[in-house]
Amino acid sequence: MSKKLKAAIIGSGNIGTDLMIKILRKGQFLEMGAMVGIDPDSDGLARAARMGVATTHEGVEGLVNMPAFADIDIVFDATSAKAHMHNEVFLRSRKPNLKIIDLTPAAIGPYCVPVVNLEQHLGEGNVNMVTCGGQATIPMVAAVSRIAKVHYAEIVASISSKSAGPGTRANIDEFTETTSKAIEVVGGAQKGKAIIILNPAEPPLLMRDTVYVLSEAADKAEVEASVEAMVAAVNSYVPGYRLKQKVQFDDIPADQPMNVPGLGRFSGLKTSIFLEVEGAAHYLPAYAGNLDIMTSAAMGTAERIAESLVN
Repeated sequence: MSKKLKAAIIGSGNIGTDLMIKILRKGQFLEMGAMVGIDPDSDGLARAARMGVATTHEGVEGLVNMPAFADIDIVFDATSAKAHMHNEVFLRSRKPNLKIIDLTPAAIGPYCVPVVNLEQHLGEGNVNMVTCGGQATIPMVAAVSRIAKVHYAEIVASISSKSAGPGTRANIDEFTETTSKAIEVVGGAQKGKAIIILNPAEPPLLMRDTVYVLSEAADKAEVEASVEAMVAAVNSYVPGYRLKQKVQFDDIPADQPMNVPGLGRFSGLKTSIFLEVEGAAHYLPAYAGNLDIMTSAAMGTAERIAESLVN
């Protein structure tokens, strides 16, 4: 049996609880060491206690005072961008070599999208999981980028209002800023733009993502094959991730260019990609694919980091 590293989760809300259940059910190189919250009556802390996980409702201060902290190697932060700024400094002062997986838009460490750039960041002390929209769409931008130079990429993430908890709502501005930047840094676009829509429809709709990419002219079959291969790669750790329909292409001729804000006049290839993300329903409902893709990406990242440390 492979050696396992102990992990702590800060944030006992929906994301933290779903992540805990994933680790307990599927962890190969990870096992739960502690669940951390600030609300003693939270369902996440109660569930963790029932499942035999050590808990504290006193935040990161409570975590470092737990006997379990001595054995913690990896910490997931599923709080907020503002809270993570404090948590990173506080935890690092107590345990400098701690590996931190940041599920907030704080982006202290490098952006990490597992199928695109995880191997480049295995040695980092803090990696940032961008956003749910980023995890769903940046692989598609990168898929086009490896075939042709991408001048502009725009993503629209539509999620059910019911799957947007207090943390998500508090971080809307950070969501758009972090995702836009990561589209450029990780996806390879010269210019990126991100939009999030909270859909109040009943019954709740699955997460839908639309990706528009403006690139140099390229072989459409190669672009489509690259996109489909990337979808399969993401689907390996997010089973509900899929193309909603075939990739669409539009040729933008030089004599009829598009006018793109922030880019100017564009001619070349427009690629439109339509995605759907269904959650695994480990703890969250199936329509909350936006949260499931974050926890799945975070766990996949931490598992690979743990594997690199124990081998």
